[in-house]
Amino acid sequence: MTTTPQRTRTSRLLMAAVGAVTLAAFVQPAAATAAPRFGADTLAAVDAAVDRSGVVGISWYTDTAAGRVVVTADATVSPAALATLKQAAGANAGALRIERNAGVFRPTVSPGDAIYGGGYRCSLGFNVVKGGVYYLLTAGHCGTLVSTWYTNSAQTTLIGATTGYSFPGNDYALVRYDNTSLSHSGGYTVADAFVGESVTRDGSTTGVHSGKVTALNVSVRYSGHPGGKVGGLIQTTVCAEGGDSGGPLYDGNKAIGLTSGGSGDCRSGGTTFFQPVREAADAYGVSLL
Repeated sequence: MTTTPQRTRTSRLLMAAVGAVTLAAFVQPAAATAAPRFGADTLAAVDAAVDRSGVVGISWYTDTAAGRVVVTADATVSPAALATLKQAAGANAGALRIERNAGVFRPTVSPGDAIYGGGYRCSLGFNVVKGGVYYLLTAGHCGTLVSTWYTNSAQTTLIGATTGYSFPGNDYALVRYDNTSLSHSGGYTVADAFVGESVTRDGSTTGVHSGKVTALNVSVRYSGHPGGKVGGLIQTTVCAEGGDSGGPLYDGNKAIGLTSGGSGDCRSGGTTFFQPVREAADAYGVSLL
């Protein structure tokens, strides 16, 4: 069979197109320039520099996989303060990864419901026991404000006294049950958080909300608390509001953290930080119920 001129032109066009596609399949893209990764010594030096900077309204942690110190600055941090951070890091400023948060990092304390004292409201975290004596764990910044706690806002039903607290540095407090008529619910075991874990928080202001763990061993210097750094915290996407402080963070029956502070609210979201429960329980020698 003879080939018509039209079919010949079509065949040649098809062959040219196939050849172009084949050639394109083997063209290698130009190699991307990888961002430099900083070593452990440099990252430790930058972390320390951020700490020394004294900038308030930031959280930070070392991301060893990415080779960066990740700093999140809240809405109160000015460009000048960010410049101070970079200046503190000096020649290693490239190891900083600075992110912004639209809210304000603050301990979540407000007057209201749940566990009360001195005009403040916080939330019960986990019930614990030591030597046959029952206690509850809550946030340390709550313990700095209140010496005696009650179950109601009229402060007529006693819970008991704050027997210890650690804030800043840590954010946990221990309250003894001096009212023997109160019950002590439990069913939790201490566990450590991991990045990516699905977690749930309960608080007296906003109730139950869930999210993900995004970072561990995070340091925060809350706005309004110059020099008040809290370290070793769990960073999450769970929302929280004033009065939720001290409330429990858990995964099923695993007790993970106590609500410390953060930014945002439970309408628009935000970042919330939690004090690991294990550290608090170990510090006081108590066991969870």
